[in-house]
Amino acid sequence: MPITISQKVRKLRPSASIAAKQKVDELRAQGVEILDFCLGEPDFDTPDHIIAAAYQSMRSGDTHYTGSQGTPALRQAIADKLKRDNDISVPASQIVVANGAKQLIFDIFSATLDAGDEVIIPAPYWVSYPDIVSLNGGEPKIVACGPETGFKLTPDMLEAAITSKTRWLIINSPSNPTGAVYSRAEWMALIGVLKKHPQVAVMTDEIYEHIAFEGVKNLSPMALEPAIADRCVIVNGMSKAYAMTGWRIGYAVCPPELVKAVVKLLGQSTTCACSFSQSAATAALNADQACVDEMVAIYGKRRTAIVNGLNAIPGIRCTAPDAAFYVFPDIRALLNSKTADGKLIATDLDLVSYLLEEAHVALMDGTSYGLPGFLRLSFAASEAVIAAGTDAISKAVAKLQPADTLSTNEAAQ
Repeated sequence: MPITISQKVRKLRPSASIAAKQKVDELRAQGVEILDFCLGEPDFDTPDHIIAAAYQSMRSGDTHYTGSQGTPALRQAIADKLKRDNDISVPASQIVVANGAKQLIFDIFSATLDAGDEVIIPAPYWVSYPDIVSLNGGEPKIVACGPETGFKLTPDMLEAAITSKTRWLIINSPSNPTGAVYSRAEWMALIGVLKKHPQVAVMTDEIYEHIAFEGVKNLSPMALEPAIADRCVIVNGMSKAYAMTGWRIGYAVCPPELVKAVVKLLGQSTTCACSFSQSAATAALNADQACVDEMVAIYGKRRTAIVNGLNAIPGIRCTAPDAAFYVFPDIRALLNSKTADGKLIATDLDLVSYLLEEAHVALMDGTSYGLPGFLRLSFAASEAVIAAGTDAISKAVAKLQPADTLSTNEAAQ
């Protein structure tokens, strides 16, 4: 009997960001020089003191399995970090470590969702949220949050989305793809709604916490309102702030019963996170944080460069993000334009394809993040690449025949 693929996996969409990276790699293998703005990871190497800690750990024999929940040293370092940075006091027993934040999001939903349970996901969202929910039997409930609300969920939107089947609200703050950060007032307004619906838990994905600009500070609902702390989960990790994407260390702060359930899943799947990666993460959290500040300062300069470069292009509007290393420019004014050879640019997907072919610039479409009419560009790239990329985009856009010059019949088609 031949092997058959399950229906749930047949319905699963490939990760949009991974697919984009594969396309870029294929073009580069053909000798095409690509200016890549798809990257969802720091372009810096892991700081030397973190690498040295891993090396020392390996040399001392730390190359074996650890407990599924994570090493005591790392969980204590995370608890100390939460107190220091977030004003959250939790014991190390309420912290679980895994192979990246993505695994924890998956396992938390696996541990808590039954068929038909709903998860509210504000859009634009990180591309994997809806599929992770669906794979675990849940129903993603997408709520569009456009530029008129700063790409953020409002209390009225949240109230309207909650039903008797709602089990979770997941919010990525700071946001991938927009860089939006919820303020204290915005969080308190959402918490006011959550207080009325005790069956709804909230997961905050705070992976971009430390990459913030102009005094913006990330806040966690777990710290803001003790009354809902027992239904709050924080997911975070080492990948973005410390340039440790390949080390695969994420962590979650959960109520005790959820920690037990996730540890049970880890024990039956990956067993544990890499031992010496955990040692490296412990060193990163316990050391001076100057390396993070240095990287954020560089991101700040790149942020200014890419926002200014994009806003200089007719038809593109770009708001400066509060945090993370992405911009999410509005390109709706370019839709329904035509290329020099007569192809219609009807969607953001069409524009992404056109810019890759015409300008050799790779970026992401807003449709993949749940909000068509926008693009996502990462500025985890050098200022030279940013300058070359925005210039190439400008030249390619200048070749488009604007929508308002098309005849009525052409526009209707």
